[in-house]
Amino acid sequence: MTKFILLMVLCSEVAANNCKIIPTPNIMFDNYHSCVVFGYDYSHKLITNFDPEWTNKVKAYTKFSCRPDKVI
Repeated sequence: MTKFILLMVLCSEVAANNCKIIPTPNIMFDNYHSCVVFGYDYSHKLITNFDPEWTNKVKAYTKFSCRPDKVI
């Protein structure tokens, strides 16, 4: 059965800033839908907890994907 894992990065629109990997909860999702719903919720929580002044200054945003991970 295919499980899914969440991969997330924090990015900035400031020139020369590279996206950085964000540690995410180590959860194996049973399907893509549950992974992507969790990803949006987790991303929302992260962004809302950042200092708004900092977020505006660096134009921070998150990107994520849900990738299949074969469980043997």
